Amino acid sequence: MKNMFAGLLLASTALASGQALAQGKTLYVAGYGGSYEQVVRKEIIPPFEAKTGMKVEYVAGNSTDTLAKLQAQKGNQQIDVIIVDDGPAYQAVALGFCGELAAGDVYKDVAPVMKFPSNKAVGIGMVATGFMVNKKAFEDNKWPLPTSWADLKDPKYKQKIVIPPINNTYGLHALIAEAQLAGGGEKNIEPGFEAFKKDINPNVIAYEPSPAKMTELFQNGQAIFAVWGSGRVKALADTGFPVEFIYPKEGGYALGTAACPVAGSKNEKEANAFVQHLLSPEIQVALAKGAGTGPANTTVKLSPEEQKGLPYGEQAKTLKAVDWDAVNAKREEWTKRWNREIER
Repeated sequence: MKNMFAGLLLASTALASGQALAQGKTLYVAGYGGSYEQVVRKEIIPPFEAKTGMKVEYVAGNSTDTLAKLQAQKGNQQIDVIIVDDGPAYQAVALGFCGELAAGDVYKDVAPVMKFPSNKAVGIGMVATGFMVNKKAFEDNKWPLPTSWADLKDPKYKQKIVIPPINNTYGLHALIAEAQLAGGGEKNIEPGFEAFKKDINPNVIAYEPSPAKMTELFQNGQAIFAVWGSGRVKALADTGFPVEFIYPKEGGYALGTAACPVAGSKNEKEANAFVQHLLSPEIQVALAKGAGTGPANTTVKLSPEEQKGLPYGEQAKTLKAVDWDAVNAKREEWTKRWNREIER
């Protein structure tokens, strides 16, 4: 009995010290700001902390900001997990910033389109790039709602449109869409630049990357029409503000959100656990409801009400994909040109 008691005491001491060790560790996750950040902080981080005993610090920023942080910290990474757009995720993999995904049961349920050939990142959801409109403003002006990427050129929208810059995927999609309208595309971007310079620029009140400022421009009435993501629009609509997401008739664009454990992370095991946590059914539902992302986990079922405003089922199949190999080879050059010619 005495030996058994001693054994139990030893086991409980080891367990306590193990929990203390886990609780003393901090996992740094870098991802989107705005409404996405709120969902991560409220719905995703608390159950992970409760399950692992770790503390999670969230570092908010757009995808290019996060990629820049990885480049600045090369050789001494402070970030453990990144959540970024699919284009920058492919860049991060190519630059060696993403570590190998550890094996996990959840990956068998991930849609094939969400898997990266490298197995160093994985899609965790999908949004659509299209239009956000203030329905009340359009009704007051007795204007029909926009239906085409060509509508960005309409002079009646002078100083009424907001578009993110092209270091943001929404803005990049708009540039590609305008190029495609004129017979170009990822491998011939010239028509897109011409459309922005000649016809769209006069209509743009701001090339705004910040979700908070984008929302503010709509709420104070300065903007009534924007290029933005379905998830962002859903978040603003859920507050009661009269906005609606529109899929352009030529097609909206699929914007995958992806995650990867950072190569060289001091918390490799926990980083992989967090990525798998993001793909668990309950977290996928939380992201769908709160951040408006279509689930990457194929076992997730959403009610008709939960499906509203996000790519799911048949709607997701209509979205256009971007040739990221072609884009990433030219993206830096395009960004410099954009800053020189468009956002002067």
